[in-house]
Amino acid sequence: MTQKELFHIGESWFLQQNWKVFPFQKQAWKAFLQGKHGLLNAPTGSGKTYALWIPIVLNYIKNNPDYQTKHKKGLKAIWITPLRALSQEIKQAAERVTKDLNTQLTVGIRTGDTSQKERATQKRTMPDLLITTPESLQLLLASKGYDKTFKNCSAIIIDEWHELLGTKRGVQIELGTSRLKTIAPQLRIWGISATIGNLEQAQEVLLGSNSKALENSVLIKANIKKKIKVQSIIPDQMETFPWRGHLGIHLLDQVIPIIRKSKTTLLFTNTRSQCEIWFQKILERYPEFAGEMAMHHGSINKETRLWVEQAIRNESLKAVVCTSSLDLGVDFAPVETIIQIGGPKGVARFLQRAGRSGHQPGKTSVIYFLPTHAIELVEASALQQAVQQNTVEDRIPYLNSFDVLVQYLTTLAVSDGFYPKEIYPEIKSTFCYQAMTSDQWRWVLNFITIGSQSLQSYDEYKKVAIEEGGLFKVNNRAIAMRHRLQIGTIVSDAILTVKYLKGGFIGSIEEFFISKLTPGDVFTFAGRNLELVRIKSMQVLVRKSSKRTSKVPSWMGGRLTLTSQMSELLRQELYKVALPHDALSDGKKKLSKELRSLSHIFERQQRESIVPGSGQFLIETFKTREGYHAIFYPFEGRFVHEALGSLLAYRISLLSPITFSLAFNDYGFELLSDQEIDMQQVIDNDLFTTSHLHQDLQKSLNATEMARRKFRDIAVISGMVFTGYPDKILKSKHLQSSSQLLFDVFRDDEPDNLLFKQSFTETFEHQLEEGRLQIALERIEKQEIVWKRCEDPTPFSFPIITDRLSREKLSSEKLEDRIKKMTKILLKK
Repeated sequence: MTQKELFHIGESWFLQQNWKVFPFQKQAWKAFLQGKHGLLNAPTGSGKTYALWIPIVLNYIKNNPDYQTKHKKGLKAIWITPLRALSQEIKQAAERVTKDLNTQLTVGIRTGDTSQKERATQKRTMPDLLITTPESLQLLLASKGYDKTFKNCSAIIIDEWHELLGTKRGVQIELGTSRLKTIAPQLRIWGISATIGNLEQAQEVLLGSNSKALENSVLIKANIKKKIKVQSIIPDQMETFPWRGHLGIHLLDQVIPIIRKSKTTLLFTNTRSQCEIWFQKILERYPEFAGEMAMHHGSINKETRLWVEQAIRNESLKAVVCTSSLDLGVDFAPVETIIQIGGPKGVARFLQRAGRSGHQPGKTSVIYFLPTHAIELVEASALQQAVQQNTVEDRIPYLNSFDVLVQYLTTLAVSDGFYPKEIYPEIKSTFCYQAMTSDQWRWVLNFITIGSQSLQSYDEYKKVAIEEGGLFKVNNRAIAMRHRLQIGTIVSDAILTVKYLKGGFIGSIEEFFISKLTPGDVFTFAGRNLELVRIKSMQVLVRKSSKRTSKVPSWMGGRLTLTSQMSELLRQELYKVALPHDALSDGKKKLSKELRSLSHIFERQQRESIVPGSGQFLIETFKTREGYHAIFYPFEGRFVHEALGSLLAYRISLLSPITFSLAFNDYGFELLSDQEIDMQQVIDNDLFTTSHLHQDLQKSLNATEMARRKFRDIAVISGMVFTGYPDKILKSKHLQSSSQLLFDVFRDDEPDNLLFKQSFTETFEHQLEEGRLQIALERIEKQEIVWKRCEDPTPFSFPIITDRLSREKLSSEKLEDRIKKMTKILLKK
């Protein structure tokens, strides 16, 4: 069959759906049918799924002219999705094509939710088209005879590649595809990505550095300009001293009319606890929404999540309060309106969420921005600029993740075994391990066979045997079973299931929150007030409670930080208002409505201090009954501020012995002490220098302690620590103590251990963002340092002070009263 005839089949199918084929879809069809690899860059809701399902099916038709009467069983294509929640949607899209074109292709799903019965069926006969996750792909590589399963595979599609890039799951994909390239000669590798800043690098990471796949590849960009309209919800009364902590609830009454006039509204929150609070508060104040509103986040049980997704599709729900669990690809055509509660902290995340509205080609996406405090309106103004300038973040890929490599090699050893000479070139062809040395490779092989230098005496670390002929193989069934149970790179706190005392599964919750509660305590979860009865094995047993006051679960990773692009945009917006006080009102016409609405805050800030311009770095000092405050404003995001605050406190302590407490938010950080800092001495001694940055950071932050925590994840991923069997998972404190023991052994006896060294590399590069910190310090070094001695807290400093107060274990009522009193005093002045 010619390409023209095949295209005719695809185009006719599109016509039957009353759809138009976009040029980027045809480009993808053509490149795929020519045997090319590629990366497809297209906005959410533009039809990118069919850009690749169609050519997969057309390629099958081309190679099997009698496809309507004969069916050759076996795996032909794999579709990788980072979220299990998306698999049903992708399956429906595939089935629509395969059935309408009268092929006999079968479509299956294999994720953590797949039943044992279904897995057994797949073991006997694989579906033709398989939708799976990065972890489940690795599990398939851990099964005997996997090469026969994959040998006729013509395609592997990695969906939402921008989400996987820059994570260890992305590294898993790199390793998995490096193996499949060898055993499936017809394999084409394709990624689908929303816009990211480093698209060319994303393609290189996907296909492998200097690989044949990269040479025979295309980068296809959909030339579809997604129209995005950002509307800020500006409070009628704007606080002069903005403070964080009330989660935007004070604007709830302005949200309800927006929900009422839309068919379906998604309210995006940044954390699961914020999601729970908003859901509760809307129902408390507007009980008529009961039955018309639902909640969606990753800890709610699968059945409820699927029900919510289906209810959005058939428009039976008016509103859904959700987290990033609904960020990605699920195709909700009817969603009219998106409300973003609080700053999304990143441009890509914001655009992804905006794309859920008007989720069809050519439709305008409308997204409302609701600030949780006044200064967040500057973020809203910055996002408007990002939309206009099409500014998006880079995703930084991992290099030399030896823990993932150890896991992968053990996976291959569990199945059919491997010969190092065959596997080494495959691994070296990946982006992640391109710079790995032969010494490091030998170390990894030693580690899986004898357990590294300091663990040689312990048999449990000798997992892989070297058989005659040099085959590396796991022969111990117990080791193989434990390894299969632990495949994956998502390491979080132990997860406990929440169940009613009389039966009924509600969802899952992280151990670190529940461990703080005692029986009788009431907490809010999945929209219900629940009383803790007891914790039994890995179950949290609860009963319903009618108490009004309750604790809201917090989840790890709840605090997002500004990305570097977002920080840059934020600074540019602030520089626009850094005018002399009397010129501010004249310049109003050039400012966005968000910035204009904050003019009284900026005017007060100018009066009491300054709004820093592009060449200025602001430091404010003042005294209150709490002590001496020094506030610094880099506008670089909370992670950088945490590191920079600790670094500065350490460097000041070298000049004079002062102890500080540190507070920070996305705009700046505070050093609070009981004695005054000699700020002139700080400025004169050039404490913002980049010299000796790495050494000073290590000393200031107790980097060893941070690396120790990071090492726990590395120990789990590399299989040094076993997390337990499904019905008997180890408590996180036991995991921590096991990994700490190993950390101490390596620190004292084997400091060159690659996994030990990796814990420090990851701490500095990924957690402390040392690269960003270096750039921030280089910028500050060039700026004029403006030190303002203030009488009282300024509008800019107020959110930072209240951020600290909210972490001092005050109840929310006490905190609110205290902040109101502070505000009253300041406003009187």
